[in-house]
Amino acid sequence: MLNSQKKYDNMLWCMEKYMREALREAADAAEKGEVPVGAVIVRNSEIIGRGHNLTESLKDPTAHAEIIAIRQAAKNLGGWRLTESDLYVTAEPCAMCAGAIILSRIRKVFIGTMDPKSGACGSVFNLIQDGRLNHFTETESGIMQKECESMMKDFFKTLRKKKSEEDEL
Repeated sequence: MLNSQKKYDNMLWCMEKYMREALREAADAAEKGEVPVGAVIVRNSEIIGRGHNLTESLKDPTAHAEIIAIRQAAKNLGGWRLTESDLYVTAEPCAMCAGAIILSRIRKVFIGTMDPKSGACGSVFNLIQDGRLNHFTETESGIMQKECESMMKDFFKTLRKKKSEEDEL
């Protein structure tokens, strides 16, 4: 019993450790005026890819945190197959990112907060677990959910306030 409790505690510690890294990426995005989504890809307890949203900065609709992290991980591994790799992301991936997750063969996705408007990993769609596709990716959500949700809410609250102040001028 004690051994299984240690394993569980270690698993929780690891999930939080990597989600904290994803939250750091999200904070970097927010500092740049980007929607605060961050992602890290882990293989054999090592971060092999990281990214945060850069769609506004790069004027690129594909510059989502997950895509940037996948590209970096593939480059670091010298190949596009990210089998035995896990993705930690602060917000549920969209359909584009879910497609990239499937194509890159990521093993599991750990999600901070779900996206009921455009999420494609269980909310609106569940592409990464669609049996008609050639790859199935496990998911676990709610990892540091409060922190991930509050970062998003704070960002959009600040954005609305800024917009309101600009409209008053």
